[in-house]
Amino acid sequence: MEGLMLLRLRGPFLAGTPPARSKSFRRIHGFQIEAEKHEYKPGLLDDLLLGFFRRKMVEEVGWDSKKPGYDGLMEVVNQLMMKGRSNSEIEQSAVRVLISLFPPFLLPLFKMLITPIQDGKIASMMLARATAISCQWLMGTCSVNSVDLPDGSSCSSGVFVERCKYLEESKCLGVCINTCKLPTQTFFKDCMGVPLLMEPNFADYSCQFKFGVTPPAQDTDKALQEPCLDICPNVRRRRNLRGNNDVTQCPKV
Repeated sequence: MEGLMLLRLRGPFLAGTPPARSKSFRRIHGFQIEAEKHEYKPGLLDDLLLGFFRRKMVEEVGWDSKKPGYDGLMEVVNQLMMKGRSNSEIEQSAVRVLISLFPPFLLPLFKMLITPIQDGKIASMMLARATAISCQWLMGTCSVNSVDLPDGSSCSSGVFVERCKYLEESKCLGVCINTCKLPTQTFFKDCMGVPLLMEPNFADYSCQFKFGVTPPAQDTDKALQEPCLDICPNVRRRRNLRGNNDVTQCPKV
């Protein structure tokens, strides 16, 4: 009984508390809609993961923010965007950060020993669960779900992010595409041998991960053709300059 009580006391501080439900409002197509928002409350382990990720990001960028926590991380991410001379260079920098998070031997061993099993389905399911467990500090509440694979079968190799904190805090479609979606897809395919399609929804800030599904070519990827986010700090200024509400593709994509 004492052990059970200790686990109950320690759990929220180590791995984050269960999502708290609160009401929020968002505007979609001109209408204000009341939506239930599940807020993930980070614990001690989440804070450690954030600090570790931020240190690796700082090593790549060569600069750190004076702000603590998640706000400081987002300033480092924005610095990465400004440092890159092209979107390709930004993507390569983000891939290097992801690689640096793992021991050198782990990625090639996973690709050699785990990925070939059952045509990659086992690896895809493992990565989906690892992502859902370890990345809520970055993205917010997420869960494993089933996705359709190219061979017509379905597999529990998906991760659904209810409302991506990274996208919402960055307020920028370009940051999402260049520092998250494209480099993450490249990392899992090149370093672990598992294709990944990420489908961010820029209307409600959710995101669907599909491990085991090959992403389309960039010139046909719908996510790369989306207009700027309404919350983008520069979108209103561009609207005023154009004299209408037609916002073209994000200039950072």
